[in-house]
Amino acid sequence: MELKRLSRNVLYQGRVIDLIIDEVQYPSGNTSVREIAHHPGGAVAVPMFQDGSVMFVSQLRYPLGEHLLELPAGKLSPGEDPRMCAARELEEETGWRAERWEKLTSIYTTPGFCDEVLHIYLATNLVESPAGHQRSEGEFSMSVKTMLLSEAIRLVEDGEIRDGKTICGLLLVGRRLTGAG
Repeated sequence: MELKRLSRNVLYQGRVIDLIIDEVQYPSGNTSVREIAHHPGGAVAVPMFQDGSVMFVSQLRYPLGEHLLELPAGKLSPGEDPRMCAARELEEETGWRAERWEKLTSIYTTPGFCDEVLHIYLATNLVESPAGHQRSEGEFSMSVKTMLLSEAIRLVEDGEIRDGKTICGLLLVGRRLTGAG
């Protein structure tokens, strides 16, 4: 079923999202309203060391009022290649670089109201960046944590890691390494 857009009203243009109201028409002729959070998308790194450990960042997520354990990730700049974004965010947030990148997948984060797409990459052959991390002021409380992939997957299963992009990245890497799927 296709919807015909009758009108679009951009209510707010922000630094991270734009808020849009579309009036749409169903094939029946009835009309409705669709609320959209427009987001430029982002990229995620699953930084994995040779010993099977994965690097995470713990950061405050203001809307939730808590620190979450997440994979390094960030918002795409206009026209930016997603892999380059993942590399930039890995270095900025952790102070590490990857010499090898492999695309795992792209995901829609919340397709019911948002058009954000996240591109997830496995980052291996990790080396420390000479510049160290380059966090912005909002990331100063961020810390880096490393644990074995098997432990991280256990934290997912126990409900301790709840961030969607992190869960997706970890489970995809876990399946790849075990030959499942």
